[in-house]
Amino acid sequence: MPPRKTAKTPAPKRSRNARTPAVQPVSVVTGGAGFLGSHLVELLLSRGHRVVVIDNLVTGSTDNIQHLAGNPDFRFIKQDVTEYLYLDGSVNYVWHLASPASPIDYLELPIQTLKVGSLGTHKALGLAMSKGARFLLTSTSEVYGDPLVHPQTESYWGNVNPIGPRGCYDESKRFAEALTMAYHREHGVETRIVRIFNTYGPRMRVKDGRVVPAFVSQALGNKPITVFGDGTQTRSFCFVSDLIEGIYRLMFCEHATANQPCNIGNPHEMTMLQFAQEIVRATGSKSRVVHKPLPQDDPKQRKPDITRAREILGWEPRINLAEGLVPTIAYFRSKLPV
Repeated sequence: MPPRKTAKTPAPKRSRNARTPAVQPVSVVTGGAGFLGSHLVELLLSRGHRVVVIDNLVTGSTDNIQHLAGNPDFRFIKQDVTEYLYLDGSVNYVWHLASPASPIDYLELPIQTLKVGSLGTHKALGLAMSKGARFLLTSTSEVYGDPLVHPQTESYWGNVNPIGPRGCYDESKRFAEALTMAYHREHGVETRIVRIFNTYGPRMRVKDGRVVPAFVSQALGNKPITVFGDGTQTRSFCFVSDLIEGIYRLMFCEHATANQPCNIGNPHEMTMLQFAQEIVRATGSKSRVVHKPLPQDDPKQRKPDITRAREILGWEPRINLAEGLVPTIAYFRSKLPV
């Protein structure tokens, strides 16, 4: 049984006018070859970090990070995060992004999804504890399930079906949040929890299964756009660079309540029908909308309350949907067959 108290590695000296250490900070990013992870890695490198990426490439791809090869501040380790994590030298920050995150993935990989949320989070927290590093968990708006509160605030406990087809993802993240808080309370690990809402941008997989890749791919091929249910269910979409900036600010936030969960997303809400129409307009497509049955436990409403992010991070999204769709659509054009 592990001791209740652990000695923490002395933190690196901090400069008087900066939140990052005076010496070069070292960040470990699990899932760093994925959509969000690769964008975070780029941001960290641009802000002076030395970055170690750990990814088993089940849903990530080296295509997302190959342009970083040769950078002396970048290192890639192919490893499953559910295995024991050992690294030489100091680590200042652990960013835990590893997890399947789209329905097509976690419906095909339910056990792996549960393992990375539980065992993977345990191993990543263990690494942070052993190094005296600050730890950030990327959780999800899915912890709210099919919400009965709208918009969703961090104080809402959610409406989740633990034995439904989406339960493997929803509950893995809820467990990961509980484990993160346990390490904070039991071992004094500095922790942060971000609840991410729908995010889009370049490097999403074409066959990701989520609504943005699906709608854009269908529109670019002038194929029918598949809307589930009657299309009145809502989502809100945040461009990836806004989302990553919010995550970065949360990691370095020194507010007294920074260890509590924080929503990061765009509060601009729209129906799936409205979103389909926006994609048709932005792509110049001739696609028409077709309807299919709504999947089980699919949330009817999804909109973040970002009051907390505004107050403690000074953050809110800057890029509107029309702006963000330009590089997103250009990326998908480059990936789809002509």
